Amino acid sequence: GAKISDYLLKPVNPNQILLVCKKFLEGKRIKSETVSRDYIQELNKINMSMMEPLDYNDWIKINSDLTQWEMELDEHPELGLKETVLATRKECNAEFCRFFERNYLEWIHGKKEGPTFSNGIVEKYVFPELGSNKSVFFFVIDCLRLDQWMLMEKMLYDYYKISKDFHYGIIPSATPYARNSIFSGLFPSEIEKHYPELFAKGEDDENSKNNYEKEFLQKLLDRKRIKLKNELRYVKILDADFGKGIENKISSFSNTHLNAIVVNFVDILAHNRSDNAVLKEIAPDESAYRSLTQSWFEHSSLFNMFKILSQQKDIKIIVTTDHGSIRCMRGAKVLGDRETSTNLRYKYGRNVKIDDRQAIFIRNPQDYKLPKRGGIVNYVVTKEDFYFVYPTDYHYYLNHYKNTFQHGGISMEELILPVITLEPKV
Repeated sequence: GAKISDYLLKPVNPNQILLVCKKFLEGKRIKSETVSRDYIQELNKINMSMMEPLDYNDWIKINSDLTQWEMELDEHPELGLKETVLATRKECNAEFCRFFERNYLEWIHGKKEGPTFSNGIVEKYVFPELGSNKSVFFFVIDCLRLDQWMLMEKMLYDYYKISKDFHYGIIPSATPYARNSIFSGLFPSEIEKHYPELFAKGEDDENSKNNYEKEFLQKLLDRKRIKLKNELRYVKILDADFGKGIENKISSFSNTHLNAIVVNFVDILAHNRSDNAVLKEIAPDESAYRSLTQSWFEHSSLFNMFKILSQQKDIKIIVTTDHGSIRCMRGAKVLGDRETSTNLRYKYGRNVKIDDRQAIFIRNPQDYKLPKRGGIVNYVVTKEDFYFVYPTDYHYYLNHYKNTFQHGGISMEELILPVITLEPKV
């Protein structure tokens, strides 16, 4: 009955059928016209706002509003506004990158009031919950964009009271930097300085560089003199089978005072899409990528975990991410030697050269609270939707990585990130 749009009462005459058909057809047209009109009004508001001085909260609102509209327009492909949406996002990102570049150094050095960054999440959102009698679950979902979370959030409304806040990721917006920063409560250069034994050296392997997250979190608890009722539990879910195993026993985790759970599947989805022709075909753009994420979450062990935990009374769940991702559309030619790192959105090395219109060139890593790596090292971090391509086989790699989701750079999608608090409705 819930899917029935209207009823016809017998005896049925042709006029009734005509009126009902007209109602359906006209209703869809009117809804489309309303959406189109409201979207154009929203665009005008955003364009006007960008002519005024904006702060970090203004950009959070702009990104949230844009994301909401992009998802609304997913439901109305007949309006033909896809190119307008992409152009608006591109223009906003260009302005956001200029804003971020102007303010980032003053923010991280405390010279200007700024947003909460990766290193402030645990202290601001997790630690205050430990004072209650509740078991706290801290989920870090790797590589989660705001639009992906908003789809997941809709599926959790029936189970939780949900409150949403935001933080800004640090740069580079990549796991070895941002996630270690989340768990340690420190910037990368501070980790290198205070815990050299835990600061993994070598290439930026996104798994091996994050082998000490539990240790970092425990040291943060110790520094803040927070004593847990029992041992900190830390779990990293790297594949579906392991996730299923955690799902089967997660109800028992509510006996633990603090549970930290890292979920890597969204990051794997982004990386696999870059190299998998079938996934690229299934998710050719942001709209389809959202749909793919929704399909994954609906059938995932993560969703099942949330459903199981929603039946527990004395728990609080905090959900966030280390970084998002952006669909890269423009190549940026980069020069570097053999020692230069291999990432597509950021690089470090001794002889890295790039056009500064396409990336930030970081001559002194300490200014950006980045690790020195034991020598004279420069960093470059891409802006907007650029990705690095070497001159060797330039056109091959330009085409190979175009239209892939990457992270590590500066964009709203990578850096403006949700922090969610979930409280069961039971």
